[in-house]
Amino acid sequence: MTSAGVVARARVRQGWARVRRAFLPVLGASLAAGSAWAIARYGLGHPAPFFAPVSAWVALGFTADRRPRRVAELAAGVAVGVALGDLLVHVIGSGPVQVAVVLAVAALVGRFVDRGDLFAMQAGVQAIVIVALPAAQVGSPVNRWVDALVGGGLALAVAVLWPQDPRRRVRAIGEEGLVEVADVLRHLATGFARGSEDEVDEALARGRASQPVLDQWRSTAGAARQSARVSPAFRRHLDELTALEAAAVSVDRAMRSARVLARRSRVVVRDEHDVARLAVLVGDVAEGTADLAATLGRGADLTRARARLAGVAARTDPWAVAPEDWHVQGLVLLLRSLVVDLLEAAGVEPEDARAHLPEI
Repeated sequence: MTSAGVVARARVRQGWARVRRAFLPVLGASLAAGSAWAIARYGLGHPAPFFAPVSAWVALGFTADRRPRRVAELAAGVAVGVALGDLLVHVIGSGPVQVAVVLAVAALVGRFVDRGDLFAMQAGVQAIVIVALPAAQVGSPVNRWVDALVGGGLALAVAVLWPQDPRRRVRAIGEEGLVEVADVLRHLATGFARGSEDEVDEALARGRASQPVLDQWRSTAGAARQSARVSPAFRRHLDELTALEAAAVSVDRAMRSARVLARRSRVVVRDEHDVARLAVLVGDVAEGTADLAATLGRGADLTRARARLAGVAARTDPWAVAPEDWHVQGLVLLLRSLVVDLLEAAGVEPEDARAHLPEI
């Protein structure tokens, strides 16, 4: 398969992973938006409750970050934007100048009311909608504001009654990232075992295509940790989220080492060096990485995964793997660094991780 084909397949795989993670949040937000429309339409008798589902969807979104403060901030921003838009349109009318004026006033009022960027952003967006859309299309001024309150209130109720554990999303992305590392190593082991440059090239292409997942793991873990610091409900998870963020950094280093290993392996495979023992060793590292991925994804005890990786680390003696081939010995040295990074991702202290390596 060409490099472009490998990248395309990786993008599809990562896209489906994002869909799986977003499915429940999207379903919940969609149901809340539909319910808000029904309440405003049939419960309150509003003929065009445009802002009820808009407010619910904007406040909940499709992410797993459903902290009540964040949801309330977004919902309040929508309500304030609608109210200010209606008030100013009634006074100055609509048009390009009015759009600019209403946006500026709504954004500045939003900054005055709340320090959060989300509040001011939504106040400005909804004010623009009010100015740009004719009243006949979105209901009367009072109804629009009430609809925004209905949608925002329902979104807040969902956030309070259906809290999302911030660890779940970080674990899922972490598992995906580690699976990417394991897959790269599996292709590399297969390339060694079969003497196939194509397998080595695919390992390198997959390693390059996996970077967005690793970047997302790191950013998501950092955001979740910061949220837990200010959330009484999730502060007890702060240590685990901190560890998951540190693991993201270690796995990113491991993947970089895997890419370097793949690049330097092409020459060894092409020149038909004896890499049978290296193939077995790399395959065992891949399986240990897959075990770590599954364990981390479940949020289970990592002791067994650490022991498995430590056992593989103890076999990374360059002279035992390739007594007389310095090319292969160089690859084993790269593999040692990679295994240390994986041990650190599993929660082993750096000095203890290096202590598992045989002396050279």
